[in-house]
Amino acid sequence: MNDQVTPNFRPLYQQIKEVLLSRIVSGEWPPGTFIPSESALSQQYGVSVGTLRKALDALANENVVIRRQGKGTVVATHDSDRSLFQFFHLVRLDGERSLPISRVLVRERRKAEAIEAEALGMEPGDEVIHIRRIRELDERPALLEDVVVSATRFTGLEEEPQPLPNTLYHLYQQRFGVSVAHAEERLFAIAAGSEEQEHLGVEVNTPLLEIRRIAKDLQGNPLEYRVSRCETQHHYYLNEL
Repeated sequence: MNDQVTPNFRPLYQQIKEVLLSRIVSGEWPPGTFIPSESALSQQYGVSVGTLRKALDALANENVVIRRQGKGTVVATHDSDRSLFQFFHLVRLDGERSLPISRVLVRERRKAEAIEAEALGMEPGDEVIHIRRIRELDERPALLEDVVVSATRFTGLEEEPQPLPNTLYHLYQQRFGVSVAHAEERLFAIAAGSEEQEHLGVEVNTPLLEIRRIAKDLQGNPLEYRVSRCETQHHYYLNEL
């Protein structure tokens, strides 16, 4: 690897950030490992510690690394707690959070629908893996969720592992070597249909919240398209800005 930073018109810290990101994406620094110290990296790239620190702070703001005071900087992992608090935004009406428990209804390999293909940057008809599951909060069905990923990128996910773990982002990282760095969500108000009546125990036409999420990897490429229909009589969506 060439350790020299090519001059261009972007701020130097952004150039350093992209070089560090490329080393993480390549697997040189796997999730859960500490990267070299700020002083070692600043010497390696011939920049000030301040510039190097700014690059690491930018990666931390994007949830790529975690800065641990007195210990160093570690490449982020998707354990269940981190995934819960970063990507799961439903809380009880009293403000308490709880870990959703998942029950898989469908796990199949099929052709992508048009909206799925568009979200994942694929062609309509390309093969995807589709997972439908119910997610319970406090022993009550709260979400009916459809998860779709590329069958090429996630080969074998339609069958293994058994059973499917509750936290998919940790599985993506550990088994398939891809990390979800951030997600784009769009929220819609919808009315419950017969499927929601069956699986969530609500009446037809009950108001529901629908969350359409595109989860992206460290380089901003779409990894997963997820649609969740949420019962909001006992929970609400919390987004802390």
